[in-house]
Amino acid sequence: MTTKTPRTISMRVSIIYFIISLVINSLGNVLTLVTSAKVFPSFLGSAYWTAAETNLSIAFHWNLFWTFVLIGFLVIILNALLLHKWDWGRAIGNLIFMIPFSWLIQVFYDFFNNVVKLPAGRTPGLISLYILINFFGISLIAIAISIYQRVNLVLHPNDDLMQIIRFKYLHGNAKLAMWYSYIPPTIIGIIAILITRRIAFYGIGTIFAFLFQGSITGLADKFVFPKLKHQAIDTTNSGDETIVTKDIDTDINEKNM
Repeated sequence: MTTKTPRTISMRVSIIYFIISLVINSLGNVLTLVTSAKVFPSFLGSAYWTAAETNLSIAFHWNLFWTFVLIGFLVIILNALLLHKWDWGRAIGNLIFMIPFSWLIQVFYDFFNNVVKLPAGRTPGLISLYILINFFGISLIAIAISIYQRVNLVLHPNDDLMQIIRFKYLHGNAKLAMWYSYIPPTIIGIIAILITRRIAFYGIGTIFAFLFQGSITGLADKFVFPKLKHQAIDTTNSGDETIVTKDIDTDINEKNM
């Protein structure tokens, strides 16, 4: 039997937290993109899902935007299968998330390319700095995921997948949930590589994201806005015991220590 944990914050506060998380996530993604573009040969890479979807678009000669949309729809269907139900509100929320997120990505991308104009990384010092910024960008993505997963108004389909796995199947363990949620992009990436017979957009940043993004999300739950608890989470009752928000967050803190 599936239940939902209660909401303990107002809609106004939820929206404020959500906006903050969107800005942080967009900035983090752009930092990985602009630093990757400034290091030659390119070895920094992008976030795990982004790398897989970009390789798929190359393999099938699809427009990148439509590749992201298609994969998003497929993940929405996967999420419904994992929940054992189709939730129109959840699916529409997933799609709504992509609009301001994509807009902010473009805003930050234009800012760093047209205003800041980062120099090419041609010295060991600058390359090292770009590596650190790339890792920082991935850490920002993980922190943003923590915030808007706790708010739980609308989520990106990929993050919703991690959220469902995390609370319905893994009792709040962010690290394991992130790794399990990487199974679909791993399959996508392998298919693309088998078709193109080359690897692109994977690098040390991608490896960093694979190994540590889930753990950083778990730590952010504990240390970034620590009073913000998980809202309206789908959980599964164990016998007659109902899992409530307080229990979930206690479990998370124990599993991520």
